[in-house]
Amino acid sequence: MSTEQPTLEVRDIVKTYGGVRALGGVSLRLLPGEVHCLAGENGSGKSTLIKIISGVERPDSGDIVIGGESHPYVSPSDAIRAGVQVIYQDFSLFPNLTAAENIAMLTELADRRKLSSRRRIRATAERIVADLGLRLDLDADVEHLSVADRQLIAICRALVGEARVLIMDEPTTALTHSEVERLFGIVRRLQARGVAIVFVSHKLDEVLDISQHVTVLRNGEVVSSGEASGYTGRSIAKAMTGRDVNEDRHVDDLPESAEPLLIVDSLGRKDAFEDVSFALRKGEILGITGLLGSGRTEIAEALFGVHPADSGSVTLDGTPRRIHSISDAVEAGIGYVPEDRLTQGLFLDKSIADNMVAASLSSYRGKALLLDRGRIGRSMADLFQRLRIKAPNAKAPVRSLSGGNAQRVVIAKWLDRKPSVLMLNGPTVGVDIGSKEEIFTILREQAAAGMGIVVISDDIPELVTSCHRVLIVRAGRIVAEMTGSDIAVDAIQERMTA
Repeated sequence: MSTEQPTLEVRDIVKTYGGVRALGGVSLRLLPGEVHCLAGENGSGKSTLIKIISGVERPDSGDIVIGGESHPYVSPSDAIRAGVQVIYQDFSLFPNLTAAENIAMLTELADRRKLSSRRRIRATAERIVADLGLRLDLDADVEHLSVADRQLIAICRALVGEARVLIMDEPTTALTHSEVERLFGIVRRLQARGVAIVFVSHKLDEVLDISQHVTVLRNGEVVSSGEASGYTGRSIAKAMTGRDVNEDRHVDDLPESAEPLLIVDSLGRKDAFEDVSFALRKGEILGITGLLGSGRTEIAEALFGVHPADSGSVTLDGTPRRIHSISDAVEAGIGYVPEDRLTQGLFLDKSIADNMVAASLSSYRGKALLLDRGRIGRSMADLFQRLRIKAPNAKAPVRSLSGGNAQRVVIAKWLDRKPSVLMLNGPTVGVDIGSKEEIFTILREQAAAGMGIVVISDDIPELVTSCHRVLIVRAGRIVAEMTGSDIAVDAIQERMTA
């Protein structure tokens, strides 16, 4: 263990909620200029530990050491004064404020300014955006920006202050490969200034690329900790889950008799994409990928009627379909798990059961148009078991779930409706490796039963392990189709950036 004075240290932290132990004696040392990976499945205790370090939660016991001085707990203001900044996974942005206002907000509050100055806010935002080498519309309201741009704004806001400890919770979730490399360049510059960085990510290749130290939590305890050079992606995954995780290609050949289920012909929408044609067969898992802004999400949203296409045709199960709205798509038998499950896919304050039946209420109506609560209960119990949702019961609010379990609820909502085609946009964003494996197992089971699955993702390894075919989108057009042994990480990345 290094004898260097830690920037911040936690010792034997214990935290319980209602008798359930979230952390059971966790210790962590953050050294100046070190990137320290904090790994673990959803529910392992990572978020609780981050909240304690940043002063949001108070531990039951243990010590927090800042500058050599021990404290039983720190308040949020104590943490900020100590230079602790957090980039949260859910961004925590103000949707009705501009990008510049969100970036400069914490600085304005820290300076206790009574009046804001647009010129000063703009200058603050421009400085950090230029430092990161980003392109952002600083005058746009955040609610109108993409998930990727919101992620970048959250990163900019955290880096405006003079951070000594920077906690990055899934910071690269919605970033392209080139944007990740740019971010890592900033991280390395911060390291050179002596900033201690906690890097939380389910993308283990990124973890090994940027981190010097790895600590793995499982069930609220440290199960492994050491120099990053002593780990591989497979060993971290095993420490996280307690089992060997199979990341090899796992795709069964489609039978010769598999018929086309969805046929898309010359689909286009002005200024978004054009001349998009492909077929999806029954039982097939089709991957669609491309850099952010390539048009991949716009294609999915057109097929689901969010932003309808203005040219081309769609045929589903042999029947031509006019998809001008979401209700048209649902009626045709198409389901869609959106890119941002928190704002687009779930009613966070409603129960798991309410979310599960949200897309299929009409099928549960009985006499006098009343809901058949008994049938709903039986369906929910079945879905709970099939999707292995970890929650006390179906009455628990979705807001209380981990990322992996929340994503399963969105999937369950559509499986309950029994669509012919299920499209998933970024299905494992913010999901740990164990849950990722289980989600794709569920998708394989649905495909084996005859459903057509479309996965839109920039997580190339998950496409390689699970898809029969992969379509590559660039500048609003499908520029390549890869099948069989041609589906490989390097080959896909090369076609994406060509």
